[in-house]
Amino acid sequence: SVIAYCLGITEVDPIALDLYFERFLNVKRKNPPDFDIDFCWNQRDDIYDYIFQKYGEENVALMGSMSTFKGRSILRELGKIYGLPKADIDRLVKNPDSMLNKNEVTEMIVSVYEKMKDFPNQRTIHASGVLISEKPLTYYSALDYPPKGLPTVQFDMYTAENIKLEKFDILSQRGLGHINDCVVMIQENKKEKVDVHQPERFLKDPKIAAQLRSANTIGCFYIESPAMRQLISKLGCDTYPVLVAASSIIRPGVASSGMMKTYIERHRNPASVDYIHPVFKAQLEETYGVMVYQEDVMKIGHHFGGLDLADADVLRRMMNNKYRDRTEVLELKARFFENCKIKGYTEKTTELVWMQMESFAGFSFNKAHSASYAVESYQSLFLKTYYPIEFMAAVLNNYGGFYQRKVYVNEARKSGARIALPSVNDSQYGASVSGVTIYLGFDCFLNLEAKVARCIVEERNRNGQYTSLENFVLRTHIGLEQVVLLIRCGAFRFLQIGKKELLWEAHLLMSGQQKVSMRTEMPLFATSSRKPILPKLETSLLEDIYDEIELLGFPVSESMFYLTKSDYRGDTLAVELLQKEGEVVRIVGDFVCDKTVHTKNGQLMKFGNFFDVNGDFIDTVHFPPILKSYPLQGNGVYLIEGKVILDFGVPSVEVSRCARMPLKPDPRSL
Repeated sequence: SVIAYCLGITEVDPIALDLYFERFLNVKRKNPPDFDIDFCWNQRDDIYDYIFQKYGEENVALMGSMSTFKGRSILRELGKIYGLPKADIDRLVKNPDSMLNKNEVTEMIVSVYEKMKDFPNQRTIHASGVLISEKPLTYYSALDYPPKGLPTVQFDMYTAENIKLEKFDILSQRGLGHINDCVVMIQENKKEKVDVHQPERFLKDPKIAAQLRSANTIGCFYIESPAMRQLISKLGCDTYPVLVAASSIIRPGVASSGMMKTYIERHRNPASVDYIHPVFKAQLEETYGVMVYQEDVMKIGHHFGGLDLADADVLRRMMNNKYRDRTEVLELKARFFENCKIKGYTEKTTELVWMQMESFAGFSFNKAHSASYAVESYQSLFLKTYYPIEFMAAVLNNYGGFYQRKVYVNEARKSGARIALPSVNDSQYGASVSGVTIYLGFDCFLNLEAKVARCIVEERNRNGQYTSLENFVLRTHIGLEQVVLLIRCGAFRFLQIGKKELLWEAHLLMSGQQKVSMRTEMPLFATSSRKPILPKLETSLLEDIYDEIELLGFPVSESMFYLTKSDYRGDTLAVELLQKEGEVVRIVGDFVCDKTVHTKNGQLMKFGNFFDVNGDFIDTVHFPPILKSYPLQGNGVYLIEGKVILDFGVPSVEVSRCARMPLKPDPRSL
């Protein structure tokens, strides 16, 4: 609403975007509108505390919900009830057509499977809903205290609406954390104060436009996913309105309906657009006659079908609501058709328009939401364009987004950062920046206790840097197991002593040590224990890399390509694919992620995403027969063979064969 914009609650100007107020509030709306506000993911608990204190615990509670039995979970639950071993349950779920599943028990499970679908499973908590009432909520529901420790009602949002209770969605996301932390890091590292508000200036910045057009968007909120980066490239997206539209057409329903393809074709060649009716050109020229947003259904219902905006919004909500009353829809449809007849439209044109409205409204997106997401994406793009190192460190500190951590480390390197392993004298709990160096934080360890990580930093801040392994142990009183993790990851490399020598020293120093609480004071006198006299111990980069993979989950000192037995890197690179349309290529890629989809006949296929040796992305397509013969098996370096295909100028490899490349043996186990 305009009020929310004027108060600074939102950065989206509803007048500039021609947003209908009737979408938010109108005389025929029976329920109050939702007011959704996104908060930073690590601040949501503070917001809960504020609401409960402000309105009182008697009048505030979290929204309840009911989870239902769906998909594979039904098979797993029934498998447990019938006493099947885990291996049999896994086979039934992952390979239902296996001959080993043809027995009396599994046939019974399959027969019950369909009957249990959508049955209630267990009570749970709504993802973000909070109820605030005038009377104590115990007037309406018993309350309980699930693991969150906050009172929760025992009914869901639909019951709350019927009772006329007000629901507020307190949403959280990590994208805001990226922005907040990045601004702080820039201040600390570059002594610059950055303002990310009033984003209108970002929308006109040519450098940001170029960054967006190149689809170099890793870390930038929802526009970082493989599908979104491909869509940006296909559209040549470099403006705010196009990004707002892309936010809506990327949704699964739109893509499967063919609307995404239609929009891309019309965007790339506006002269070819053939509008159904002049009203479509007048109202939907911005989106080339395609109904991209929920508000577009209102526009056509009002300007083409003669409904007032209140009725047009009622129609939009009915079409979009799976609990809709078909009688009311039919009444509005009759009025729509009658108005069109009076206006002189042919019945064929009216039927076509109604069909488009009905088919699209069910999965279209709210334009205000799309615009809000696009604004946040531009704020992230601004920071990534002008402060890429600080931005990627902030992404790491908020635990990324769509990808695993190694992707963001790779992106930081490509942005010019030097990546440093955790160090007891330089690292913070999270990632930190010094010049062009990003020190990984102690939080990136897979098995380092959080209290240990915080103790290391707090003790160093109080009493200065650590001078030796013994000094570290005496000051922190950290146990041997945790010290070993730090040594193996190179956290004591400032001592310029080999890791194996330090491991010997740690075991001799701490052998027989009793577990004690971590101290916070300096020892009164500095001590010096005898160090072992050792022969020269061998070490290798290969051993270090395997340590890093075990302890952090990804290598830092080298890439995964260093581990392959073969030096073969294929006959092409990611940047060369655009010039090789139709050619069969071999390319070597480090697995990033994949997405499984069902074809129209129910078979499984996948879209894959890999790095090449230069850290550039490769997109792959794995059709069902190929996927069955050459399955993707998660992380690893793959040799991929396939034909290069272009879709609206965006290359991908249609895979004919692929397999993980063998790695050099782990020297630690030899």
